[in-house]
Amino acid sequence: MSAEGARRRDVTVADVAKAAQVSKAQAARALGNYGAVSDEVRERVLAAAEALSYRPNELARSMNTGKSHTIGVVVGDIENPHFGLATRGITDTAKKAGYNVILVNTDEDRAAEVDAVRVLLDKRVDGLIVAPASSVDTGHLQEVHKSGRPLVFIDRTAGGMPVETMAVDMARISREATQYLLDAGHRRIAFISTLRTETPYTPGMTLESSQIADRIDGMRGAFLESGLPFPEDLVRLNAGDEDSIRSITREVLRGPDRATAVVASDGLIALSVMEAIQELGLSIPADVSFLMYDDFPWTRLTTPPLTVIAQPVYNMGVAAAKALIRQMEGLPPAAPAQFTATLVRRGSVGPCRTEGDPDREELAARLN
Repeated sequence: MSAEGARRRDVTVADVAKAAQVSKAQAARALGNYGAVSDEVRERVLAAAEALSYRPNELARSMNTGKSHTIGVVVGDIENPHFGLATRGITDTAKKAGYNVILVNTDEDRAAEVDAVRVLLDKRVDGLIVAPASSVDTGHLQEVHKSGRPLVFIDRTAGGMPVETMAVDMARISREATQYLLDAGHRRIAFISTLRTETPYTPGMTLESSQIADRIDGMRGAFLESGLPFPEDLVRLNAGDEDSIRSITREVLRGPDRATAVVASDGLIALSVMEAIQELGLSIPADVSFLMYDDFPWTRLTTPPLTVIAQPVYNMGVAAAKALIRQMEGLPPAAPAQFTATLVRRGSVGPCRTEGDPDREELAARLN
């Protein structure tokens, strides 16, 4: 068969064997780099494979070897730069180790995550890295763990499962950031998140995301340690799109008992919150203080630069990939990775205006 004719369809091992004038078994051994085959035969087979533009059938190879050299990664929102950076850490590390990555976005939907895990397992990935959409309803992940398939969590925990998890201590950094706002005089601090819930936030309700639950617990802890009541009414969830985020922001910044500081749970929310603040004619930090989770280059370019909670997201991705590869290669786990988030103080947090301040009274009249 000519090289041109073979290209009209997928080139097979049999095509390569015929072109190299060897048996199919010899060609398979040379291409798979296993078994006994002479150097002369190997050279003929590899030359024929190159001439025919032969590409191995990875699915067939994985069925034969039990290894696909592929990692499945499941995250909630690839539009969120947080996950983009984590995924970059995963893919950079996987590539160096000879693994490919299949990425699936779930839009933070558990049912979509269940389907994603099933599809990736059907594709015979060697292991999974998952940012669980739910830290409560984790049956599908428990099945993966019980099956012995290598599994690592990133960013969030899942129901106390004994799975290596790459995440920071959210409660600690949330408590520190809240205390920073309290020290500036703020008592009405709003927290805005995309987390979906069937009802508005109420104290003690079960939250699907361990990250959001820990952030709220950290805020509450700072208020309690300061002997102050925690403003539950300013915890706003279900900020699903730009319109809802702007609407929620307007709600918390208006009225006689308005928020004087806003905390955005991620960079996407932050952009819409800042847009709403501008639409209200407010100034940061003179009229409202602002703090957000994650540190991206643009946060240093705003006026004023934004105070942020910086997480080592790329390094978390690197560590997740390394941990998974160790599992896939049958090596014992390394020492548990420790990740620390940092409060980066810039210019978006200022002192809260006190009662009787003429500027505060004028602002209240303008917003009501």
